Amino acid sequence: MAPRRPAELYRAPFPLYTVRLHPRRPLAITAGGGGAAKTGIRNGVHFLQLEQIGGRLSASLLHSHDTETRATMTMALADDIIAAGQDASCHILRFSLRTPPAQGSSAGRNGSGEKGPRKRKGPSPAGQGETQSQSSEVTVESLHSVRTDFSPDALQKAVRFNADCSLLVTGGADGFLRLWEFPSMKKTLEFKAHDGEIEDIALGPDNKVVTAGRDFQCCVWQRDQLVTGLHWNENLPGIPDKAYRYQACRFGAVEDNAGALRLYTVQVPHKRERRPPPCYLTKWDGKSFLPLLTRPCGTEVISCLSVSDSGTFLGLGTVTGSVAIHIAFSLQGLSLFGCCCCSALGSSWPPSCCCSSLSRGSCEPPGARTDTPPRARTDPPAPGQTPPCQDRPPCARTDPPAPGQLPGPPCATAHPKQTVKQRRDQPRPRWHSGRG
Repeated sequence: MAPRRPAELYRAPFPLYTVRLHPRRPLAITAGGGGAAKTGIRNGVHFLQLEQIGGRLSASLLHSHDTETRATMTMALADDIIAAGQDASCHILRFSLRTPPAQGSSAGRNGSGEKGPRKRKGPSPAGQGETQSQSSEVTVESLHSVRTDFSPDALQKAVRFNADCSLLVTGGADGFLRLWEFPSMKKTLEFKAHDGEIEDIALGPDNKVVTAGRDFQCCVWQRDQLVTGLHWNENLPGIPDKAYRYQACRFGAVEDNAGALRLYTVQVPHKRERRPPPCYLTKWDGKSFLPLLTRPCGTEVISCLSVSDSGTFLGLGTVTGSVAIHIAFSLQGLSLFGCCCCSALGSSWPPSCCCSSLSRGSCEPPGARTDTPPRARTDPPAPGQTPPCQDRPPCARTDPPAPGQLPGPPCATAHPKQTVKQRRDQPRPRWHSGRG
């Protein structure tokens, strides 16, 4: 039977390239478009209000901001300020929410008083999200526009605010890293960080900046001085240096350790082959930048990486639109049947109510504790799921050992030992044997 189609929370009238969730409000901001091509596909930034109605997550389209001929490819959010990467420039927008109008008036919904965009609402199957349309409650003001990339095919590919929102960092196709004072948008630093495009930027402690480029390099910078270069495959001699490139990088907190930080990077194959090689996920020490753990994370090409606020979970988005959740401690993957708002993860972690069922364990909110590995949890399984393995010791092949403990023996029931001859001689049903 084919896998269940994920519940659809919202469908934009244009390709989505970035999604951000407001840290203090139930507000999702999506952006994208068709660019300058005359295809009839518009460009815009959509503001969605998220709420629970009757046990289902609902999205209300509050406002659609037109970006003319520019598609928003990257976006950073600092309270009510948006830094939107559009073509070769960074546009600084400020939005404000007005008090919603009184409910119960049919004139505002059916008459001519509705000013905002309308979306046709069809019947929604039980358990799926809904998209509603309301009158515009958001006002958007353009504050600045600065050019951030000067290559022949200019494109800003990454933008980040620092922790106190006093600096804005941009990177693009020309390989230059540029630092801007905010909100004046005065350029304070500019230097060549990579020989190719800058794919991603992460801001760490002590004003350190980590950049991932298409030149197979991932570098740590203190202003314009190179601190160190990362080498994820130094303990994997079978993988050549030029076989993989860095695609994404993110800092994350460490659960139960307030002062510690981890850096996570994603490595994708440089060339696609007929039999796709796996992508890799690596965890680094946030101070020494030494690799702690590397694991494969599937053969679908990873396009973006997100870390939950508590540092418990990692979210990986692929170029095909699927989303995978991994445990930050062990980098162990949890198969995700569907996530209703995360087809374009960008760098924003979805709220706990947005996550659909996982194939193992339950979907816990970002602040939940995960002191035990998934197979040892006692959460009741969701309908149609297999109960967690509670009556056996931890398995060395699937369950990471607790700190200070040795790994347990492999689980005989989950991983029976068979030789090649035993597997070959194992009896099969008649309709598979080709006989009779």
